Amino acid sequence: MANQNPSIPISTHETTQTTSTTRFSFKVILQKVKTNLVLRSKWGELNGAMGDLGTFIPITLSLTLSRDLNLGTTLIFTGIYNIITGAIYGVPMPVQPMKSIAAEALSDSGFGVAEIMAAGILTGVVLFLLGVTRLMQLVYTLIPLCVVRGIQLAQGLSFAFTAVKYVRKIQDLPKSRALGDRHWFGLDGLVLAIVCLCFIVIVSGAGEKDQCDGESESLGKRVEEARNMRKNRVRRLVFSLPSAFIVFMLGVVLAFIRRPKVVHEVKFGPSSMEVVKFSKHAWKKGFVKGTIPQLPLSILNSVIAVCKLSKDLFPEREFSATSLSVSVGLMNLVGSWFGAMPCCHGAGGLAGQYKFGGRSGGCVALLGVAKLVLGLVLGTSLAHILRQFPVGILGVLLLSAGIELATCCRDIRTKEDSFVMLVCTAFSLVGSSAALGFSCGMAVYVLIKLRSWTINDKPFSTIWVHKSSEQL
Repeated sequence: MANQNPSIPISTHETTQTTSTTRFSFKVILQKVKTNLVLRSKWGELNGAMGDLGTFIPITLSLTLSRDLNLGTTLIFTGIYNIITGAIYGVPMPVQPMKSIAAEALSDSGFGVAEIMAAGILTGVVLFLLGVTRLMQLVYTLIPLCVVRGIQLAQGLSFAFTAVKYVRKIQDLPKSRALGDRHWFGLDGLVLAIVCLCFIVIVSGAGEKDQCDGESESLGKRVEEARNMRKNRVRRLVFSLPSAFIVFMLGVVLAFIRRPKVVHEVKFGPSSMEVVKFSKHAWKKGFVKGTIPQLPLSILNSVIAVCKLSKDLFPEREFSATSLSVSVGLMNLVGSWFGAMPCCHGAGGLAGQYKFGGRSGGCVALLGVAKLVLGLVLGTSLAHILRQFPVGILGVLLLSAGIELATCCRDIRTKEDSFVMLVCTAFSLVGSSAALGFSCGMAVYVLIKLRSWTINDKPFSTIWVHKSSEQL
């Protein structure tokens, strides 16, 4: 107390300090949220928001049509999730449906809404506990980078394979099966999909540089552009086009052209929101057939892989596996009680949004606002419009996201790490299980390190810690 400013009364010092600290903290938080939601490039962020729709629309539409999922409620909650995650993380952090739970629901007619939501809640509980106890951070620290890359490569290739099926085959999304070869011409033909793909490649390229920012341009390049002003104006105009947004809006227009009567099936107003009623059987079946298969995928692809990819794409920001695990847990502990599709983050969605220009939290916030408005204005009747959306165009968007995610493995340099990564990828794809790929990848990694340990006569713990620290 002897060091206090004598002009400040002793009796009110603590109160004044608390008040100023609270105000300061509130201002800091408000400023951080504003910074995280700033749009670095309006067209780029809007375009990036479309990068996640290749997985979101097919899964949610399939569950809406086949299992009576409340699409309006799902749009409202996922829209809120998008806005909050954008404000917190300041990057295009995606919100995607839990794929393993969705796959089980589409393959088992007895796995209804109650079982889906029970699986989502229980998965959320586990992830939340792993986060608050910081066990998830420990898991992230111990998993080698080559194994993480193997999971990312497998997920990216899986997206790409699915995308090619969407383009080549006519899809029955509610039953998740192909009906035959797609026709060359038509409003959902092969030619349309190929044209859209070529358009995206011409405008966005391979994603090797940010077309929306001029910050990385060298002085020499700017001088050269000044000399060829007219020619470069055309290039800048073409390369700055929001390719994914244009392609998506084309799909919306074609949906109305394919079936004009769909306008009369649209009802305005939000869908009724009710608390889901659970039975003991629903909890049991949801846990056994939903939560258990979903947990490995959520831990590996929704937390570990997203954390690593986020640090790769945005090295100036700090991401922790603890934060992401708690985030996924809270999303499902809230929305699933009201019938919103269980959601998580996903490395594929992040890669897709980054590929198309998403660089800030404003990217997903824009998507969140759009979902929120559609959920409140159209509700579940929006499914009638989405059902007419050209699936080939969705395949093109999904293909771009998958390839962008798969290319993240290019930083694996050594032959040993490449071997482990490819083993992990192979078993993940063949077994259609991230858990199987992870287990095999870790086993091979340990065997290689044991071999190195015996040859070099080094402590195994030292090798493991050295390798693990490279990720942080």
